[in-house]
Amino acid sequence: MPTLNIVLVEPQIPQNTGNVARTCACTGARLHLVGPMGFVVDDRKLKRAGLDYWHMLDITYYQDLKDFFAKNNGPFYYFTTKAPQRYTDVRYPDGAYLVFGREDAGLPEQLLFENQPWCVRLPMRNDARSLNLSNTVAIGVYETLRQWDFDGLLDQGHLRNYDWK
Repeated sequence: MPTLNIVLVEPQIPQNTGNVARTCACTGARLHLVGPMGFVVDDRKLKRAGLDYWHMLDITYYQDLKDFFAKNNGPFYYFTTKAPQRYTDVRYPDGAYLVFGREDAGLPEQLLFENQPWCVRLPMRNDARSLNLSNTVAIGVYETLRQWDFDGLLDQGHLRNYDWK
């Protein structure tokens, strides 16, 4: 199964991070949390959002972006409302890092400016600020997995009381 990395830079809302953790657990994506964060990891709101899945996570913590970049080589794809290209215009390779900024400020503009070819956005209305962080992560994750034909994931469900056949 290919490796997908989800990076949250300075997340501020524990419920969003918990939802992202659940998405990572369900898809096998690795989660990278870059500080400083707006909550402590044992926050009950964080754990409640992803409680049943916490044991399934491959999670790494970093002090700050400098620490993160010192320990990871990419390729990095920066999700931002400021990007000039759509997230579907990119072919995500094995080992890709999908990088998301804090809920109230996004990613640092200097980082975006220095990495313009790897900045992507979700199309949305001009008068809307942005989608919720956990929703944006889920969209990015599933686009990447779709491109990989959902390798390693169960893609058929079963009814409890009936048989589809």
